[in-house]
Amino acid sequence: MERVAFIVDTTGERIDCLLNPETFEVRRLAGVRTPAAGAEPIVGRGRADDPVRYTGGGRTELQLDMVFDVGLMETAGAPQDVRALTARLWNLAENSAQELGNGRPPLIRLVWGKSWNVPCVVSAIAERFDAFNSGGAPGRSWIRLKLLRVGEPDAASARSFDDELTRSATATAGADRPAAVEAIGDGGRPDGAPGSARLDLLAAEALGSPMRWRELAAHNDVDDPLAVTAGTVLAVPPDGSAS
Repeated sequence: MERVAFIVDTTGERIDCLLNPETFEVRRLAGVRTPAAGAEPIVGRGRADDPVRYTGGGRTELQLDMVFDVGLMETAGAPQDVRALTARLWNLAENSAQELGNGRPPLIRLVWGKSWNVPCVVSAIAERFDAFNSGGAPGRSWIRLKLLRVGEPDAASARSFDDELTRSATATAGADRPAAVEAIGDGGRPDGAPGSARLDLLAAEALGSPMRWRELAAHNDVDDPLAVTAGTVLAVPPDGSAS
């Protein structure tokens, strides 16, 4: 599956992740607020709840947990310090752009396959290091990146969930797809038996969207999506099949 990338809007610079995020959380905060104390009269006598004000906006936050490890790089010139791989992500949180005379973080796009293309800015970044070498340089980094969606038109953000899935499926309809995929387990069991596979990851690889795992399961008569043994070969539905 294609790796997550961040594209800087003004320069076109592409920053690829070493591995795809372990978790990807999206949070929506509606444009609803309560009146500040003393800022305006509160007229709520006799009501169970305070009155609220609607700003007509809101904000959408995205949080990604990622891992960088120099030991996973196969190139001969791999760095010894993992910070050489993560420094560009830190730079996305600096005020390197200008707007109305003030510094601000650069506008970027989070791109993941054909299903995610989000204009955003980095609002926070945190990094934890381990796997230090004899010289004190960290070899592994655990990064939590918080993004804030910006500049998204109302028409785009108001799409229903089903419309978004349909749009993702349509975008991949003409793409080349494999005839079959092999299930890779998420780790073995204590008794030594192979672990179960994740159908959402297989659907993302074969059909272009993890949300289409039910289509992959139905095509292979899989009754229990949590009981697919690692190593099982699943047939991929042909183009035009009903989801």
